[in-house]
Amino acid sequence: MNHTNTPYDDVFRTLLNDCRQLILPVLNELFHEHYTGKEQILFSPNEHFLNQQDGKEQERITDNSFKVIGTEEKKYHLECQSSPDNSMLIRIFEYGAQIALDEGELKDNTLTVTFPHSAVLFLRSNSHTPDYMKVTILTPGTAASYEIPIMKFQTYTISELFDKNLLLFIPFYIFSHENHFKEYDTNQTQLQKLQNEYEEIKNRLEKQTKENLISEYTKCMIIDMSNKVLEHIA
Repeated sequence: MNHTNTPYDDVFRTLLNDCRQLILPVLNELFHEHYTGKEQILFSPNEHFLNQQDGKEQERITDNSFKVIGTEEKKYHLECQSSPDNSMLIRIFEYGAQIALDEGELKDNTLTVTFPHSAVLFLRSNSHTPDYMKVTILTPGTAASYEIPIMKFQTYTISELFDKNLLLFIPFYIFSHENHFKEYDTNQTQLQKLQNEYEEIKNRLEKQTKENLISEYTKCMIIDMSNKVLEHIA
C-alpha cells in the first residue's frame, strides 16, 4: 500500500527543507542529542524502490530522511502522521532497511548496514498512544531490537514550544484545540482565547526575529505554513 501525502506532510517537508535548522531542536528532544545549530544537514532522496517478492519494484516516498554531520555523522528518518494506521510500523522498517542498504558497505564477504534513528511525529494522540514502538529482528542464532520514539504534538504548550525551541511544531499547534472546534463555533469567549494564543505566537516569533534567533524568512515560513494547516483543518 502506498503512503498517500496529505497537506500536513507537505507542510512538514516544506519546513524541513526550507528551514532545516528547525529540525535540530526536535532531534535533541527526541533522541537526547546536544546539537547546537551549527551542524550540517544533508537530505537523502525521498524516493526508494522496494523489492517485492514477485521480483517487481514498488516506489515508496519517505517523509524525510537525512544526515546530521557534527562531531559525528548520524542518519535519521522521521514520519509525520496525522493518525496512526496498522501499516505504519511496517513502512518505517521498510524505509529504514532500504536507507541502510543504500549505504551498506560490502567488505571481506561481510555486508554492514546501518539503520537510521527513526521516530514518528503524531499530530493527533490520546491516552492510548504509546511513547515508543519497537522493531525486533530475529536472525539465525541472535536477535536485535530497537525502539522508535513517538513525539506527540498535542501535548506541547506554547511556552514549551518556545522554551525548547520546537518552532517546527508551531504550524501544527492547532491540533491541540481540535476537540474544541464545535465549542469555538458557538462560544465567542473561547474563540477569542484561541485567537489570543495565536497573537501570542505571532508576537513571540516577531521577538525572536528581532533578536536574530530566527531569520525573517523562517518567521514568514512558519506563519505561512500555520495558515495552510489552519485552512485545511478548519
